[in-house]
Order: sequence, then structure tokens, then C-alpha cells
Amino acid sequence: MDEAKTGLNAVAEAAKQAPGRGLPPVHLWNPGHCGEIDILIRGDGVWMHEGSPIGREALVRLFSTVLRKDPDGYHLVTPVEKLRIEVEDLPFRAVAVRRDGDDLIFTTDVGDEVRAGEADPIVVETDPATGEPAPRVHVRRDLWARISRSVFYELVEAAETVDDRLVVRSGGQVFSLGAVA
Repeated sequence: MDEAKTGLNAVAEAAKQAPGRGLPPVHLWNPGHCGEIDILIRGDGVWMHEGSPIGREALVRLFSTVLRKDPDGYHLVTPVEKLRIEVEDLPFRAVAVRRDGDDLIFTTDVGDEVRAGEADPIVVETDPATGEPAPRVHVRRDLWARISRSVFYELVEAAETVDDRLVVRSGGQVFSLGAVA
């Protein structure tokens, strides 16, 4: 196989096939597993390759468009290759939120916009030992974004109290942020 058509080169080339900010149809691609590639998405959202941060935001965005979560883990997928990567927490971070009418629109660290609702819920799990909330929002096809602390504080500030719980509304849904202390 031509070296230009394998590994990172193939991933970048496949991602470029999606026009504009559209997403390639990775859910339709079923290539054989080709092994692992030394890419790690750290818990703080930094993408690492061979131990060094990937400094080009455009390249990270490109790779994020061919990311898929399968039962055996996270993979970068092209029509002909499937390369497993490591993800410490969740692959994306929700770094901003804004209101659009009655809806909450989240922006991720890779430039995706997500309108919270039935298809893209907000979920807040609480660590039973520490009581620390771990909020997340669904982005697409079993890929989630960890809601950053500052964005979560914005949600808490905008929340209302219903039945001793802080809740926010979006997309016709009610999402609990946690119990009122």
C-alpha cells in the first residue's frame, strides 16, 4: 500500500472529503482493524501524537471528524482503515454555551455546535465519594463532550429549582444538574 494512503495521511485525506464543516459518513465505513496509532486525547482535551501535543487546531478538527466509538473503543476511521486511539475521559470538551430562544447551544473545543435536546441530552453524573459533578453533553453517535467547569457554572447560574433539583431546559426537555444543597 502506498505510504501516502496509510496511517495519519489516510485519516487526514478521508476527513478532507467532507465539504465545509460537514462530517464524513464514518458510521457507514466498515474497514478492517489495522491496529493502533499513537494518538491520545487527554482528559483536558489535548490531542497528543507520539507523546507531543498536536498543535495545529485544523488538524485536530480534521481528525475529530473521522472519530468513531465502537464497542472495542475509539477509532479514527477511513473507508479502508480503522486505527484505535486512546481517550482518557471523553473525546471533546464543551467550552461555550449560549441561548438560542428556548434552546442551549454548546460549542466544543473542535468547533462542533450542539443543540441540547432529546437527541443530544445533557447528563450530570455525581461521584458518590466526592460529590463532584461530571457533566457532559451528547455530540453525535456515542461521542460526548465533557462540559467545562466554567460552562457548568453558567448552566447552574441560569438554572431554576424544581422539586429540590437545579434544572435547565432546552429542546423541549428538562435536564437535571443536581440536587439543591
